[in-house]
Amino acid sequence: MTESRKQVHLAAHFPGVNNTTVWADPDSRSQIEIDSFVHLARTAERGLFDFFFLAEGLRLREHRDRIHDLDVVGRPDTFTVLNALAGVTRHLGLAGTINTTFNEPFELAKQFASLDHLSGGRAAWNAVTSSDAFTGENFRRGGYLEHSRRYQRAAEVVEASRALWDSWPDGALVVDREAGIFAHDVAETRIRSSQFEIDATFVLPPSPQGYPVQLQAGDSDEGREFGAATADAIFTGHGTLEAGREFYADMKGRLAKYGRGPEDLKILPAATFVLGDTEADAQERARHIRLQQVGPQTAIAFLEQVWGRDLSTYDPDGPLPEVEPADNVEITRGRVRHAKDPRAVAAAWRAKAEAERLSIRELIIEVTARQQFVGTPAQVAARIDEYVQADAADGFILVPHLTPGGLDEFVDRVVPELQERGSFRTEYTGSTLREHLGLRHPYLSRHTVHEGARAS
Repeated sequence: MTESRKQVHLAAHFPGVNNTTVWADPDSRSQIEIDSFVHLARTAERGLFDFFFLAEGLRLREHRDRIHDLDVVGRPDTFTVLNALAGVTRHLGLAGTINTTFNEPFELAKQFASLDHLSGGRAAWNAVTSSDAFTGENFRRGGYLEHSRRYQRAAEVVEASRALWDSWPDGALVVDREAGIFAHDVAETRIRSSQFEIDATFVLPPSPQGYPVQLQAGDSDEGREFGAATADAIFTGHGTLEAGREFYADMKGRLAKYGRGPEDLKILPAATFVLGDTEADAQERARHIRLQQVGPQTAIAFLEQVWGRDLSTYDPDGPLPEVEPADNVEITRGRVRHAKDPRAVAAAWRAKAEAERLSIRELIIEVTARQQFVGTPAQVAARIDEYVQADAADGFILVPHLTPGGLDEFVDRVVPELQERGSFRTEYTGSTLREHLGLRHPYLSRHTVHEGARAS
């Protein structure tokens, strides 16, 4: 293989409280004990992955006024987990999902700068928003932002954080063994926006990466613009090759207006995988896993989210309800309802179920299936490589179905295949996450200007 071949980027999503997790499997372990986090992180680092990705929930989800079954295991604090992992890994990036709606810029800037310092330049921030009043009840504001304002606040949070990270000029930290260590010329940062009035002297010098790597996951037009303006990587759900290429071209095409190039943004869809010794074996395993992920109660719960009504008397192995969806948007709280137009979705699902003779459970398995790579290790490696070489993705954030050992088989069997194809690293060549991803340091242009000024 030639050296010009595009390199695949890989990240590991901790399989905590998402609906792909199979908690009832005999091999499933704790989703909150430190050993589980350490196992997955060390496996990802052994596989030379770019980063470990941790989602976050700010309130336990409810469905029909009951706690969602996966949420009862609990949700540890993101920064606590990532800082702990910084001490047991050396190269792996550490990415955390942190909400911009209910957190303050100074605190976020300090927390991420601390993580970047402690990890030697491996921090990443998946900046998300929330317009959910149910979640907002957990915070002192006692409410939430309207949908139209949430990205405005997110942009201002990121901008304010970067202003704080930028507030220490070059040479502000002086190390002198005789005189001691001291800082000078650190001015107070004054920030004024529609959301914030901040007058602060930031508490840390620039961290190894300057800014943490910025991740973003919004898929609305507003979210795409926010990602094009601020993100280093996009976490997307576009699963097919065709949809991936369309999204890839759209996002890369938006960058020029912000003075950025295609190399400044990585597209990393979520993906699941199932391996087998033969393709038939892999397909059989995949079917078994989907049945575990979508049990009878889960199938009805998914259906209720669209129908907006109690369907507990329906047989999950029977046909779809003849009754039309209701307008009860409160049936599921703490997560996005699956359908903006429930009646249109119900009509499409009925047509699919009738054409393919699917029961409720079989239909939900079909319509909720994420992008999956299913096959032998060589087949999965070839398919992943195809997406990257075809500009449908720059890599993938893998979501195993088991905690914490679900990534082990991929690292042992698929990574060597990717390396054999010349599409994946055989060793880490950099020390920071920006280097792993091939991203420029955010201060590069500023430093270049300064060097030119000194030379003149």
